[in-house]
Amino acid sequence: MANDFFSFRQFTVRQDRCAMKVGTDGVLLGAWANGGNRVLDIGTGTGLIALMMAQRFPSCSVKAIDIEHNACVQARQNVDSSPFIDRISVEEQSIQSLESAAPLFDSIVCNPPFFKDSLLGPDEQRNMARHSGSMTYRDLFDGVVRLLAQDGEFSAVIPYDFQGDFNAEAIFHGMFPSRICAVRTTPRKPPKRCLLAFRKLPSVEVESRELVIGSEDYQELVKDFYIW
Repeated sequence: MANDFFSFRQFTVRQDRCAMKVGTDGVLLGAWANGGNRVLDIGTGTGLIALMMAQRFPSCSVKAIDIEHNACVQARQNVDSSPFIDRISVEEQSIQSLESAAPLFDSIVCNPPFFKDSLLGPDEQRNMARHSGSMTYRDLFDGVVRLLAQDGEFSAVIPYDFQGDFNAEAIFHGMFPSRICAVRTTPRKPPKRCLLAFRKLPSVEVESRELVIGSEDYQELVKDFYIW
């Protein structure tokens, strides 16, 4: 059973009310994504990624949204007990219902639902968090294109095998890759996850790299968060 809380260097994430617990995916995205003055965290869950972005970018304000009530309650609890309470707002709403308003977001981050065409389990909260029925890739990119500033960046973490569908939606919405990071659990195993970043304007050169969990590069990426 997962612990009811997870302690990081500057904040603690409680997770007893949230279907999706603290995991490597969220930590990777929170440590890798580029920021800006205004950040949007879609599907915030426990609020982990919002808290990480607030820590990394001291001048930013973060809007964290989720459609699941208990997740929002949990995220607010974690934000309220953090040093970043004045810079993070948590709202219970979907990306589809979030209205655009100037200024747009400089950075949008999302650890999207990733199970597709699979049987739902008995836990409704967990289904909502993990299955793409509540937010398809098309829904996600519709919102990103509408809410992202012209020079902003959208970052996500997805299963490595889902890149085709994800990139196809990006192309359909007129977005261009800017950074790619394939994540392996060990050097000899194929990548399991992929960190992807997109912009509205094409990049001169797409930054591409690989990362192995536990490697020196990985430890450098997350050193400001994990208590080793």
